[in-house]
Amino acid sequence: MADPKGFLNHDREVATARPVPERVQDWNEVYRPGALLPIISEQASRCMDCGIPFCHNGCPLGNLIPEWNDYAWRDDWSAASERLHATNNFPEFTGRLCPAPCEAACVLGINQQPVTIKNVEVTIIDKAWDSGDVTPQPPERLSGKTVAVIGSGPAGLAAAQQLTRAGHTVAVYERADRIGGLLRYGIPEFKMEKRHINRRIEQMRAEGTKFRTETEIGRDIDAKKLRKRYDAVVIAAGATTSRDLPVPGRELNGIHFAMEYLPLANKVQEGDLTVAPITAEGKHVVVIGGGDTGADCVGTAHRQGAASVTQLEIMPRPGEERTAGQPWPTFPMLYKVTSAHEEGGERIYSVSTTHFEGDEDGNVQWLHLTEVEFTDGKLVQKPGTERKIPAQLVTLAMGFTGTDRENGLVEQFGLELDARGNIARDAEFATNVPGVFVAGDAGRGQSLIVWAIAEGRSAARGVDRFLTGASALPAPIKPTDRALAV
Repeated sequence: MADPKGFLNHDREVATARPVPERVQDWNEVYRPGALLPIISEQASRCMDCGIPFCHNGCPLGNLIPEWNDYAWRDDWSAASERLHATNNFPEFTGRLCPAPCEAACVLGINQQPVTIKNVEVTIIDKAWDSGDVTPQPPERLSGKTVAVIGSGPAGLAAAQQLTRAGHTVAVYERADRIGGLLRYGIPEFKMEKRHINRRIEQMRAEGTKFRTETEIGRDIDAKKLRKRYDAVVIAAGATTSRDLPVPGRELNGIHFAMEYLPLANKVQEGDLTVAPITAEGKHVVVIGGGDTGADCVGTAHRQGAASVTQLEIMPRPGEERTAGQPWPTFPMLYKVTSAHEEGGERIYSVSTTHFEGDEDGNVQWLHLTEVEFTDGKLVQKPGTERKIPAQLVTLAMGFTGTDRENGLVEQFGLELDARGNIARDAEFATNVPGVFVAGDAGRGQSLIVWAIAEGRSAARGVDRFLTGASALPAPIKPTDRALAV
């Protein structure tokens, strides 16, 4: 363990973001590189000898948090990196993007502020990269087996890296022009700079993983032909079908899915575009959806120079403290202020959009809404609360409903779906088609990055067992796992 009295001697401190007036003028990460280092060993010392580290169960990856906290406290960053990588292929991704269910499960959090696990994690991995501790790990021998991975998001990359290191020849197919999936084009640069993805891709290439971009399975390559070409296939194509809002006026110009809006801003940062074709500059922006994707739209709109930004959420405003129905160590639904919300804008809860109003040229100008409330367990509109707000750009960030069904992948493979519309799989992450496995949101439904990596690692074990009859790869989870209700 770390300092036995660390939690008594030190209060919780978290990373300090760059000043709002500074950061909204650029697309760099909100937190300065290395800003955590002066306090991180002290913060790691707050990790207790709690007997049963519930943080392990709170984390879908089963991260060895007390162990790397102890190494960080002792300034043994190389050992901390080794322990961190023992369960997580890409801690620089989770350390920046994960909502940290581990912290919600921290034993110290019962009656104090929990350990800053996420901040410790990202400091360890950043130091590991800076010091050269992150190196390629090519296999000692090749198995002679081949695997295709469909999708290069966190689940696909994790599965590919594990299978490559197990000695299989792995090719990752990505329909976009660059590797990374939603990490690349869904996550704004200010949350995670894409250099973090790029250097992992180079590590994986050095290990032997092959990458095929601008290739969509189901359209560019028939899925059945792909199955014949490879000994096994892992589908990690995500849950990319956006939930729509079928109300009058939806057809007006200026109403877009979040995943139409966000990738264009990222393409500007990649140098592909000078100006995003869909921009918030000078416009009244309304973001429908109160989750992380909605917050990404808010932060993007600020940086594009929006005249105003309003975020709508149909559910009531969450509380700031745990309720009796969300006891420790479950992951509570609490009111959260992200870095994007710190930058301005208005958040409106318990409202529903009734229709959009446009101008004579067919461009959206107004959003009409009404307040809603729960009555007999159902959301109903409150009479007399109708009003309209200016809206010249509307982004729909209401989540995703399942994997893409339009490209033919599901039908060409002949895959069965579960009751929720996701690709069905068994305890080994195998589908009904022999040799075809599924990991991440394609099988789980929309979820967290930490779940995606955990599923990719577990699916890789299932593939390895299928190909060789046994596997030494770890399996963090089963498809039915729900670590502490996340």
